[in-house]
Amino acid sequence: QVQLVESGGGLVQAGESLRLSCAASGSIVSIGAMGWYRQAPGKQRELVARVTNLGSTDYVDSVKGRFTISRDNAKNMVYLQMNSLKPEDTSVYYCNANVLDRLGWAKNYWGQGTQVTVSS
Repeated sequence: QVQLVESGGGLVQAGESLRLSCAASGSIVSIGAMGWYRQAPGKQRELVARVTNLGSTDYVDSVKGRFTISRDNAKNMVYLQMNSLKPEDTSVYYCNANVLDRLGWAKNYWGQGTQVTVSS
């Protein structure tokens, strides 16, 4: 079994920064792409940023230049540095990872989510 646990959410004012962290643990052989998604009330979940196991990154247009995704493969962690936050960034942020476990199964996992609220 594999678990993803996010941390770092909170309430900030517009223009401030937050750093989200996600730790993967359990029966892990290797982790492929890792990403951050977000879902606001009444909206569909959307991909915010993604990083491959080789470090290639991809961002949704609305966060380019403000957010940075990174990962530490040795620690099985992924981070999302969010700068110049805007009220429209308010959402629950979810960590996601493609994991190969020790049973040989390749599965996609989600964290439980962490709330980010940006006040104007």
